[in-house]
Amino acid sequence: MTTHTHQTAPTQFVEANGIRFAYRRFGHPNGVPLLFNMHFTGTMDHWDPAITDGIARDREVILFDNAGIAGSSGQVPTTVEGMAANAAAFVEALGLTQVDVLGFSLGGFVAQALSQAEPQLVRKLVLVGTGPRSGEGMGGLTPEAQQIFSATYDEPDHLWLKVLFTDSPASQAAGHAYLQRFRSRTLDRDPEANENVAPAQLEALAKWGAPREQPYDYLKTITQPTLVLNGSNDVIIYTINSYLLQQHLPNAQLILYPDGNHGAQYQYPERFVKHVDTFLSE
Repeated sequence: MTTHTHQTAPTQFVEANGIRFAYRRFGHPNGVPLLFNMHFTGTMDHWDPAITDGIARDREVILFDNAGIAGSSGQVPTTVEGMAANAAAFVEALGLTQVDVLGFSLGGFVAQALSQAEPQLVRKLVLVGTGPRSGEGMGGLTPEAQQIFSATYDEPDHLWLKVLFTDSPASQAAGHAYLQRFRSRTLDRDPEANENVAPAQLEALAKWGAPREQPYDYLKTITQPTLVLNGSNDVIIYTINSYLLQQHLPNAQLILYPDGNHGAQYQYPERFVKHVDTFLSE
């Protein structure tokens, strides 16, 4: 397992709940594995190798496509809770009794729901660029997100320069470096998400973000040690939502990266790896 990297780890498959899950495992087989949960319409190949390989130096990394995404069969659930149930089934199908869980954006919603539904399965939680149920500006796409996703780009990948990075020269330079790393795996790449993925995920996002009374009470039931990270100016899931998570989770700490948007971890990958490693090793 230690001989593989983000670029070379083979895509494997496991059956659970009638779904054939595509996944990759690599890294140091030491301690509790870290399960990665991806953002809106993302696949295993949208993760940054600087992060996955960095974390894999000291622990095992597990990337996977949830149901209906890229190489996995089945249909995308229209609720976050359904996505979390599939993630739990996937972990159990691998024969694992405990994992650490990292969730980015939509994946952070899934990570919260998984930790709440299967507390014995989750040791520690890393929430990146995400927010709580009924968070600020989370009833639908933010105005900034609507503008970004509806625009046209000279190259399709340049969408991610707007979604994940700020407009500052330094952040855009970091974005171009990320795009090079993001495309560095050339063999056995995941297929892109098909046309059925976005509508189902948007429905799940709307249900998660819908206003409700006492919306943050559920966070009190997520007692796992939690690290919350975001950029200082996230326009996709407003940064205030990271603060709300930290304030309402019983055992959470918060780190904000300067001049950072939704993908600040990709702007500061070495710093991010260090923060996550330190948290998971404590």
